[in-house]
Amino acid sequence: MIDTHTHIYLPQFDDECPTASAFKGRCNTVDRAIEAGVEKMIFPNIDRASIEPMLALHAMRPHNTFMAMGLHPTEVKENWQEELSICMSVLDDGPSSFVAVGEVGIDLYWDKTFESEQMTVFDRQVEAACRHKMPVIIHCREGLEQVLEVLAGHPEAPAVFHSFGGSTDDVERILAAGDYYFGFNGIITFKNSKLDDTIRAVPSNRILSETDSPYLSPVPFRGRTNESARLPHIIAKIAEARGMTMEDAARQTSNNALKFFKLS
Repeated sequence: MIDTHTHIYLPQFDDECPTASAFKGRCNTVDRAIEAGVEKMIFPNIDRASIEPMLALHAMRPHNTFMAMGLHPTEVKENWQEELSICMSVLDDGPSSFVAVGEVGIDLYWDKTFESEQMTVFDRQVEAACRHKMPVIIHCREGLEQVLEVLAGHPEAPAVFHSFGGSTDDVERILAAGDYYFGFNGIITFKNSKLDDTIRAVPSNRILSETDSPYLSPVPFRGRTNESARLPHIIAKIAEARGMTMEDAARQTSNNALKFFKLS
């Protein structure tokens, strides 16, 4: 199994071993995922502050973890040019260290103040992905119109709509715009999510599995800190919604991830 979106390099995972050496707690989290059958995990970046811990954890588990570089849309503030420059410099200086540009996109749920700046930042990062021939990990929250507008300027860019929770109409609209992928996480296990039809509307070869740890922990762990070891609960729900076996759903989502991110 492959967790295509997890932030287990964040400080939330230090609490396991508060007196131990740096990153020991986070390594334990990676190891638990491996024991649960999650052999590969992708770390998307957030901002300048997350770069160092992400690089450090990857260096400690290089055979099971991969990285994406980008500036998250909620981190686009007054100093966006400086933040973007730092993230893109890291990408340009060592593109072979990353398998994607992300997580990037548009988020107008919390604040619409920097909508124009978010679109500029997103556009520049998709452009960077095209330059490095990398896929894009998209964060889209109440910004589908804006995301599709930017993507229309880069039709060659492969992209996944991470943490997808849209309607079947949204699926149709996105697929009409391009041959995009969809990442499903713990949201699909929530009692009132009503996403079974959405899961079925996505072509089987365009579904990716993710946890978005430490957020959105699946049932029966909802409300607790999430981690990649809980990915099997998400894949089980994908299997149930599509009438597949757990094994087939795990195989399909893994094969999709290997192809999309060009993982080895």
